[in-house]
Amino acid sequence: MVKPPSPSPSATLTGVLERIVFSNEENHYTIAEFRPDPGRDDPPGARIEPVTIVGPLPGVECGETLNLTGEWTRHAQHGAQFKIIAFKSELPSSVHGIRKYLGSGLVPGIGKVYANKIVDAFGTETFRILTEESGKLRDVDGIGKKRATAIKQAWDEKRTERELYIFLQTYGVTPSQCVKLVKHFGAQAKSILQNEPYRVAREIDGIGFKTADRIAINLGFANDAAPRLDAGLIFALETLQDEGHTAFREADLIDYSANQLETDSKLLAARIAALVEAKALIRHQPAGVASPLPGAALLQLPHNDRAEAKIAGVVARLTRVTSGLPPIKADAAIEWAEKKAGITFHALQRTAVKNALTHKLTILTGGPGTGKTTILRALVDILKAKKVRLHLAAPTGRAAQRLAETTGGFASTIHRLLKYDPAGGGFLSNENAPLATDFLVLDEASMLDSRLASALLQAVPSRAHLLLVGDTDQLPSVGAGNVLKDLIATERVPVTRLSVIYRQKDQSAIVTTAHAINAGDPSLPPVVQNVADAQVWTDLNFIAATDTEDCVRKVVQLVTEFIPQKLKWPDPIADVQVLAPMHKGVAGVANFNVQLQSALNPHARGLRSPTGEFRPGDKVIQLRNDYDKNLFNGDIGMITVVHADRGTLEASFDGEKHEFTRGDFGNLALAYAISIHKSQGSEYPVVIVPLLKAHFMMLQRNLLYTAITRGRKKVFLVGEPAAYAMAVRNSESKQRVTHLREKILAAQSAPR
Repeated sequence: MVKPPSPSPSATLTGVLERIVFSNEENHYTIAEFRPDPGRDDPPGARIEPVTIVGPLPGVECGETLNLTGEWTRHAQHGAQFKIIAFKSELPSSVHGIRKYLGSGLVPGIGKVYANKIVDAFGTETFRILTEESGKLRDVDGIGKKRATAIKQAWDEKRTERELYIFLQTYGVTPSQCVKLVKHFGAQAKSILQNEPYRVAREIDGIGFKTADRIAINLGFANDAAPRLDAGLIFALETLQDEGHTAFREADLIDYSANQLETDSKLLAARIAALVEAKALIRHQPAGVASPLPGAALLQLPHNDRAEAKIAGVVARLTRVTSGLPPIKADAAIEWAEKKAGITFHALQRTAVKNALTHKLTILTGGPGTGKTTILRALVDILKAKKVRLHLAAPTGRAAQRLAETTGGFASTIHRLLKYDPAGGGFLSNENAPLATDFLVLDEASMLDSRLASALLQAVPSRAHLLLVGDTDQLPSVGAGNVLKDLIATERVPVTRLSVIYRQKDQSAIVTTAHAINAGDPSLPPVVQNVADAQVWTDLNFIAATDTEDCVRKVVQLVTEFIPQKLKWPDPIADVQVLAPMHKGVAGVANFNVQLQSALNPHARGLRSPTGEFRPGDKVIQLRNDYDKNLFNGDIGMITVVHADRGTLEASFDGEKHEFTRGDFGNLALAYAISIHKSQGSEYPVVIVPLLKAHFMMLQRNLLYTAITRGRKKVFLVGEPAAYAMAVRNSESKQRVTHLREKILAAQSAPR
């Protein structure tokens, strides 16, 4: 027998699909045995050994001839594999292939027995008979009129699906995108793609404007066609939304879009007017300007405009309606809380508590060690004593857990508080069914994006109080918006800024370094060259690394040797969190996860996924909200069991067990290392931050500040001192464009 081709960087294969080992019904990810055709250099009649192919293969069955494009890879356990990038399929032409194809269970009503009978009767003419002369099926023993009709109908449906896949791939649609198109549009996918290609980008998650644009241009759409310009403008605003903006100046949007679409600005200006008229875009002229300059207006996508309008409406409503709290003498209550706590509050702390009790909407902000926890604990004690209906919430599960631990009250995530309804696609608690509360405290408010803030604020009853607690120096929300800073900027909401550091007496290097970073002081904490030289009694250490490889090596050494042996933390997987500035690169999240999994969990056998391998004992992070499982973006859990035979795994998140099928694997990632952005709202016993000049694109003051303040007991910075200075000096985090401040001011000045 002739051996399969030797691995090479990229290749094409033509041959027959012999056996499907595994296929995911959701995304058609397939593992299969494939027998390549003999090459020119192979002897006549040579039989090539089968190879393993992996990747998306929608609509194919055993016996088909496939033309594959992809690359050879090597799996640690399974050896050489061909990873599919694209494919084309042909119906089998040999009797053996036809028999295998029909006998695979492809067509309802045709099993192996009837496949053999049909092929015995018609031979290589089988497919033509099924397509053109299906009446002849009744000549086959055991096939009557009813069965023949069912076979014909199933065959036609499968043929239409195959033709659709072939058509889609002709125009540059990948196999996985084909699956999404067919699943969403069904048999209409071809017609929609031909006539409304940009609709695909609007309606299907994972297929963006660039893909739709490539398809449209391949289909012959003009570069300046109105549908292309309209879709391009919407796409531009969606891209800017991903960068945090909920609005954008019209002139700047035109310039940005013209560059992206390589088209005339005048054409785009005309299409903006049409989109505004159709209410696909919302235009806001500058407030109080009689004759604004052309292009000075702010443009918004409708959902961002609605979210901000709802927030502004609630702010106005809360400040106009009287309080529903029982009578509380604020000064006396504060004195009572001081006695209970056994301390005397600072004047700023007393002001914060008094503001929260006497104003319907207030904000409390300050860095680590400035006493926010003391204020919240005192406030909770007072409200409990007065039997006030109190709710505590935070954007993430870990932040909610920490809030409950520090205040002694019950806290939940925003999603659990509002009770998301998967069937209805919204929250059960809303403007029409508000929360049964008198006082709502929201911690980590800097993480609030506009849409989540809108949902939360709408559920606050008119007579209730709302206290937003957050650190404005941290990274802004992952989603679009700048809610906490915009509220502060209105100067219409009472704000208490805490500035006195109380934890300084404990000589916390984490706290003092964080405040030094905020002050723009690039002075380094003490630097050591070797991991073994790190001081156990110092809660922040900087370990120098000569390059990226040295950085990775020292991080792994910290996790596997120094921390469990010197610091006596027995569980480095649960207690230690690596926070990297970037995902890619040698010192990025992805590579750290590979290295740490290999070091901490090397022997367990797991399940392969498109992003790697999941093993029992792995730490994982949820990447998207899954309301059916009650899991949310950023939740961290541990894999407990892997069922290799079923292709499923079980993981525990905060004591709750959840099962994940292969279709869910895209929502999970290893979490030995995560991005600093993903760590917002969480604290960890030990934090390790790789910091290198190679991360220059992400080195900003608020990023470093956020990373350091995630550590509860110990923080290790590993990298280049110059990178630390770069981050501290770079205070110019990108300003987010929003329209919330203007909406709040307008709502408050509107007639009651």
